[in-house]
Amino acid sequence: MPALAQDAGFERCLSGLRQAAAAQGVTADGFQRFTAGLQPDPGVLPLLDAQPEFTTPIWDYLAALVDEERVADGRAMLARHRELLQRVASEYGVDPATVVAVWGVESDYGRVFGKRPLLTSLATLSCAGRRQPFFRGEFIALLKLLQSGDVQADGLTGSWAGAFGHTQFMPSTYARIAVDGDGDGRRDLVASIPDALASTANYLKRAGWRSGQPWGVEVKLPAGFDPALAGRTQRRPLSEWNARGVRQLDGSPVAPSSLPADAAAALLLPAGASGPALLVFRNYDAIYAYNAAESYALAIATLSDRLRGGGGLATPWPTDDPGLGRAERRELQTLLLARGYDIGQADGLIGSASRRAIQAEQQRLGLQPADGRAGRRILQALRDAPATTPPALPVPTRFKLPGNHPALLQSTVPRNSKMPDIEGLATGDFHGFPSLLVSTPYSTAAISLFGGQLLSFVPAGGEDVLWLSPLAKQPPTPIRGGTPVCWPYFGRQGQGEDVPAHGFVRTLPWRLLDARRDGDGTVTLVLAPPPLDQIALSLRMTVRIGRTLEQRLETRNEGATEVTFTQALHNYFRVGDALQASATGLDGLDYLDKFENYASAHRQNGDWSLRDPRDPGRSDRIYTAAGGDYTLVDPVLGRRIRIVTEGSRSLVAWNPGEQGGRGMADVGDGWRHYVCLEAANAGPDVVVLAPGKTHVLRQSFEVLPLR
Repeated sequence: MPALAQDAGFERCLSGLRQAAAAQGVTADGFQRFTAGLQPDPGVLPLLDAQPEFTTPIWDYLAALVDEERVADGRAMLARHRELLQRVASEYGVDPATVVAVWGVESDYGRVFGKRPLLTSLATLSCAGRRQPFFRGEFIALLKLLQSGDVQADGLTGSWAGAFGHTQFMPSTYARIAVDGDGDGRRDLVASIPDALASTANYLKRAGWRSGQPWGVEVKLPAGFDPALAGRTQRRPLSEWNARGVRQLDGSPVAPSSLPADAAAALLLPAGASGPALLVFRNYDAIYAYNAAESYALAIATLSDRLRGGGGLATPWPTDDPGLGRAERRELQTLLLARGYDIGQADGLIGSASRRAIQAEQQRLGLQPADGRAGRRILQALRDAPATTPPALPVPTRFKLPGNHPALLQSTVPRNSKMPDIEGLATGDFHGFPSLLVSTPYSTAAISLFGGQLLSFVPAGGEDVLWLSPLAKQPPTPIRGGTPVCWPYFGRQGQGEDVPAHGFVRTLPWRLLDARRDGDGTVTLVLAPPPLDQIALSLRMTVRIGRTLEQRLETRNEGATEVTFTQALHNYFRVGDALQASATGLDGLDYLDKFENYASAHRQNGDWSLRDPRDPGRSDRIYTAAGGDYTLVDPVLGRRIRIVTEGSRSLVAWNPGEQGGRGMADVGDGWRHYVCLEAANAGPDVVVLAPGKTHVLRQSFEVLPLR
């Protein structure tokens, strides 16, 4: 992996950072000293857009963070630092239990600071990926802290996003809030516990903490209570909640002695109306300000209650499969290791290997859903069941991040490339993306040079076959819409979190290798991504634009050993209304459902649509043993799109639905205007390519009228 200083793109970025830092008082010598020899950490870039592989129910989140170990350790810290915490409470008005709870959740009382070199992470994020202005501000703030001597550069590590120290301050927060708690003239939240705890109390005080008041109280709701009244921002006087019948668990009115009847309170229902209910006050908002997430704030609040001697929430969570604390997770992993699963150490950290092993045991024992979740049900089942040899798990396809990938990410797409002199072929912007623009007697098309991505195919006299999000981001963010090329792996199939989702090539600049125009006006283009270090595979793409759109991915194994890979042409087909569209050619096929973590196969009955009662309003399915001939029927736009594929035995049908779409910044309400039918080698359809051999994936689109 090349040093950052050897990368021209980073050198330009560094020059700009040097000037910006100088304007804020960082000396030239200091900047040079702190940035000399930095190496890139491309692993932080995928984390900007990383989607969690498994959603975390609130009962799992709190079970891990507010377990008996953390409570016992926190009580020990209260005793060990009693005098310090009393002094902090006297000065800032924040009680010891709350300060120690933040410490426990943020770094497990100083045991877990984060492993990533801080300067490297923030330098990388300042020069690549989204939110560069934010991270540049944090990078300069860190340089100023290093220059002032508050912290030392050697061995300074933290989270991937730049938080560090005992209570995980971002550099700009450190600069504003940190205080000298031990009187040595420095504010060192890494090496000084007094500095860290005093700074945490100062943060909460400045966030509005009110001394002597509770953060909240667990309550019970009257029959017929309207859950729409809940929400952290829907504040009402305490007297109004009492008038609505909200009561303490013992049935008495909610009346904390430290609060007046007109104190503002909000009702939280973190798991809905059937789970615990909490009235929260101003101090809860101060905790929430530390990290704006309800689950995080509840972890701090409930841990602080346990540290004061409380028993935790009394109302059970609405589940028959509660979450596990760290000791129970280690026990679960020990039971999996005893059954022969290669999951590493029993460390209580449930990663992808542990999840795959749990899922295999759930399937073997007939537990549903077989979702790989570490819950009490699988733990008890393994306690009760005799150990057996585990079933073989799929061998994952794994690729390491190419050494030249960070440099390629910084490469820009030329807007005025020299083009072959071919009628109907030009370069230009298509919705702001530098593209190859093709015009034939039968159709027009646009192919982005960023990612080699087909953005548009419009038959003569018709409408675009493809959907391109009006909210699509500019490079280096992947383009939402068209036909992204996912290669040499699809999704995260077999991959770790250290590589970007959906492969390496969709965010790199491609080049045009060849172009020709046939006698009838059809245009054929040959493109390729740049070569990737340490990747034995090469890729060429041929696109033929005429009466139909034909696309061909040709993968060749240039190495000396067998390579296994997956891929997809991730088509976003434009439709008038996704809820009215349907797809034929899938009846009788088996499919795997991502919403069940692909746990078991289901049989398709009839045509695919988002109206399927089994999975209404959304879809994320891999159809296996697929035949390669499908038709997307669109009654609103009055057309059919026939999709024919070769070299593919799987088809992915995806639409996030309303809730999922609104959670994606470049989709929003646009989910209603596309359906993804993706020609793929995915799921069990994995390509094993011998040295010197070539695999070809083809697809074609044809627009037909409705019958």
